[in-house]
Amino acid sequence: MSEGMPDTETIKAFNNTVADEFRANDGKVGGQFEGADLLLLTTTGAKSGEPRVSPLAYFRIDGKLLIIGSFAGSDVNPAWVHNLRANPAARAEIGNDSSDVTARELPSDERDELFTQITAAAPGFAEYQAKTTRVIPVFELQPAS
Repeated sequence: MSEGMPDTETIKAFNNTVADEFRANDGKVGGQFEGADLLLLTTTGAKSGEPRVSPLAYFRIDGKLLIIGSFAGSDVNPAWVHNLRANPAARAEIGNDSSDVTARELPSDERDELFTQITAAAPGFAEYQAKTTRVIPVFELQPAS
């Protein structure tokens, strides 16, 4: 883990608290996510095979449902990125709706174009990118076929 990043158990506990609030309030939460477009992404742990729930900001651009692996500008990707790369099948909850999705990591040219639009809407993501040398990945969540 990068310096200053919470440990895995702390992250898991935080995610579970946000997920509980999300599910109890039709997809609305307070705190740092208040007013944000938030979804719950359930991935399969790449090592554990266990379900992992992550609350994530999302964007809809050009008909695409997009999530960003910023991890607040950490030098490592969040665990859910690793999980999706190992197994792109996931479940997304938005409000009261829940559906199976397949994640597609955007290739660099498409990612760069959409990341510009994302940072125009949410400048914090540009700040996160500026804090790290890694390219922050962007995934499109497509309905599972």
